[in-house]
Amino acid sequence: MTTYPATAPEGLRSRTHTWQPRPDATPQIQDMSGLEILQAALKGTLPAASITSTLGFRLTEVGEGTAVFEGEPGDHLLNPMGTVHGGFLATLLDSALGSAVMTRLPAGTAYTTVQLGVHMVRPVLADTPALRCEGTALHVGRTTATAEARVIGTHDGKLYAHGTTTCAILRTA
Repeated sequence: MTTYPATAPEGLRSRTHTWQPRPDATPQIQDMSGLEILQAALKGTLPAASITSTLGFRLTEVGEGTAVFEGEPGDHLLNPMGTVHGGFLATLLDSALGSAVMTRLPAGTAYTTVQLGVHMVRPVLADTPALRCEGTALHVGRTTATAEARVIGTHDGKLYAHGTTTCAILRTA
């Protein structure tokens, strides 16, 4: 059985990330639509969701009913089999899906994922170049919403995963 020493052996890697805490729900933020909140995060006037720095992806585009995230796989995301953990792809999908729904929500409204369906169609390796996840809201009603998304390789245009969501719409105001 191999054990690892308490001191860092040669070749050991580390990864540090920083993030801005989520701001308090001020009246100004409460009066913003979901699209306005995501546009502010994209511009840097509101902080990005902290999960993005934790896993190494970022919001790159938002529009009415759409959201795009991009991320770089790496060996810090490997599962015991040596491929990138499916949770990375699931999180990319959940972020794009939920954000696509969020872009269609008026001020005083929030959402939460109640169902997430993920289909992984090819492995992601530590050296796989950047991936792009494009989400599209399909239906946004008074109490529920649905969306679909795809994870595409920016280097090869191939489909790596796709997914769907059902979200509950929460009236906060």
